[in-house]
Amino acid sequence: MIEFDGVDVTYRGGLKALKGVSLTIEQGELVVVVGLSGAGKSTLLRAINGFVPITAGSVNVNGVEVRGASATQLRELRSQIGMIFQTFNLVNRTSVINNVLMGRLAKVGWLRAMLGLWPAADREAALQALERVEIVEKAYIRASDLSGGQQQRVGIARALAQEPSVLLADEPVASLDPVTSHTVMRDLRTINRDLGITTIINLHFLDLARAYGKRLIGLRDGELVYDGDIADVTEETFRGIYGRSVTPDDLLEGAGL
Repeated sequence: MIEFDGVDVTYRGGLKALKGVSLTIEQGELVVVVGLSGAGKSTLLRAINGFVPITAGSVNVNGVEVRGASATQLRELRSQIGMIFQTFNLVNRTSVINNVLMGRLAKVGWLRAMLGLWPAADREAALQALERVEIVEKAYIRASDLSGGQQQRVGIARALAQEPSVLLADEPVASLDPVTSHTVMRDLRTINRDLGITTIINLHFLDLARAYGKRLIGLRDGELVYDGDIADVTEETFRGIYGRSVTPDDLLEGAGL
């Protein structure tokens, strides 16, 4: 369970990225977060794993209070939270499987990882993660030889290799073509359904949010302005979140909702 209670996040220079956000995300939920650029979507995710300063209120993740947590507590918490990035964040010069094995660092340690002394069980976990996203045949090629969509699926496999209780995906399809975007979103939905991993996805494209989400959270200027079932969302709902009408740029396919 993830609980936000009156959370503010203020960056140096006075920028207030979150303002009094309160919400509860139950274990195993799939939640999509939407909002304009600068609305606070990325900050919301990073408040969960303690990568941004919580300046007021509290964030509690699986019984751990993030604000004021010790370095040891944060390391343990982050080992339970898989992160999927818009820019993939792979080491391109090494193999796919080595990238996925980075998700096992908390269990194996830096020294063994640097020496390539991965236990057989960890290699098997990495291969199983790659199999889940249907890219296991690429395990021993260089990450730089993959397409963007394949690289993102490696990023998902790396997060899965952590055996997390929570997956955070920050604009995971922003740089992908429509066909590949749907593939990645299907992977995330299937992982949520099959493994029961709490999954929170930041998206720009509203049609993708509607197609794959169950619960929608809308942020506007750092404030929570919508929280409800995706089935109840209308174009008027999106207008309230975005402060304007939906445009083709807000949609993956550039067509109507």
